[in-house]
Amino acid sequence: RQAQAVHIPAVHLHRTAATMQVSQQDFEKAQEQLKLLKKDPGNETKLKLYALFKQATEGPCNSPKPGMLDFVKKAKWDAWNSLGNLSQDNARQKYTELVSSLVSAESTGQEKDASPEESRHDGYETILVTTKNNITKIMFNRPDRKNAINHKMYREIMKALEEAGKDDSTIAVITGNGDYYSSGNDLTNFTNIQTGGMEKMAKDGAVLLKEFVGHFIDFPKPLVAVVNGPAVGICVTLLALCDVVYASDRATFHSPFSQLGQSPEGCSSYLFPKIMGLAKASEILLFNKKLTAAEACAQGLVTEVFPDRTFQKEVWARLEAYASLPKNSLAVSKQLLRSVEKEKLHAVNSKECEVLEERWLSDECVNAIASFFQKKSKL
Repeated sequence: RQAQAVHIPAVHLHRTAATMQVSQQDFEKAQEQLKLLKKDPGNETKLKLYALFKQATEGPCNSPKPGMLDFVKKAKWDAWNSLGNLSQDNARQKYTELVSSLVSAESTGQEKDASPEESRHDGYETILVTTKNNITKIMFNRPDRKNAINHKMYREIMKALEEAGKDDSTIAVITGNGDYYSSGNDLTNFTNIQTGGMEKMAKDGAVLLKEFVGHFIDFPKPLVAVVNGPAVGICVTLLALCDVVYASDRATFHSPFSQLGQSPEGCSSYLFPKIMGLAKASEILLFNKKLTAAEACAQGLVTEVFPDRTFQKEVWARLEAYASLPKNSLAVSKQLLRSVEKEKLHAVNSKECEVLEERWLSDECVNAIASFFQKKSKL
C-alpha cells in the first residue's frame, strides 16, 4: 500500500511535466505563427493576445496601473489585469488556441478570397441586390426604362434598405444598371387610372413616398450613391440623404418639378438650400436647372467626380477600403452626424408629401403630365 501511495503521484507528476513540455513547444510555435499572419486580427484580439502572453510568461499582472490619459498602456494593463490569477499553464494554452483559431480563419478566408463571389439576394425583380467585401449594393435594374421607379420598385428598394440595415455589411451603395442612374419617378404611375380613382392614387402615392423617403432618413449605416449616369427627380433629391455621393463626369442632375406641375420631395425643400444656399437651390427646385456633375460637386450635392472611363474602378476600390473600417464605429458616427436633424427631416418629409398629394390632384399637374406624354409621343 505504501508503494502504491508513492508510485501514483510520481506517474501523475511525470504526465504533468510532459504536458507542460508540449504546451511550451506549442506556445513557442504559436508565437512564430502569429508573426506570419497577413491580416490584422483587430485591436480587441491583439489585446487578448498581449494579456495572455504576459500572463503566460510573467504570471498575474504585477505592474502599476497607468494614468487615465495613457490610453494604449491602460488598455493593455486592463486586459492583463482582467485575467486575475489564471495560471501560466492555462494562459499558454489559451494563447495557443487563440492563435490557432486565427490561423485557421485566415486560411479559410484565403480560400474564399481566391474566388470572390457576390452573394445575390433573391426576391427582387426591379433591382439587383448583392453583397461582397462588406458592401451591400442596391442596383436599379430597369435599364430599358432608364431605371425609372415604379410602385413595385419603390417597395423593393425599401425592402432592400431594411435588409441592408440589418445584415453584416459595413456600408450600403445605391447605383444604376446601364447608361442612367435613374430617370426618377415612372410617370406611368399616373396613367391608367380608373375614373374616380385620382383621389386614391394621390393618397396612396403620398403614403408610399413618405415611407420611401423615411427609409433613407432612418438608414443606420453609411449610405453611398454611385451615380453612373443622368439622375432625375426623386433620385436627385435623395442624394442629400446619402452620406457620400460619387459621380461619373457624364452624370447630370435634373429635378423638373415645376415643369410637371409638381413640388419638391425627398426633403430637398430643406436640405438643398442648406447645402448650396437658397439662390442655387431655387434655380434647381423652382426653375428646373439641370446641373452637370462638376456643377453639382461645386455646389456640395456631389462629393467627388471621376472620369467616366475610370469611374467604376476608382470608386469601388475606394468603397472596399471604406468597408474594411470598423463597422460599429461607422454606424455610431453616422448617427451622431444625422440624429440631430432626424426629427426635422421626418417633419419636412411629411409636409412635402402632403403638398404633393394636393399637386397630383390639381388640373395644373394633370395637364403638365399630359403635355409631357404628348411631346414624348411626337419624338
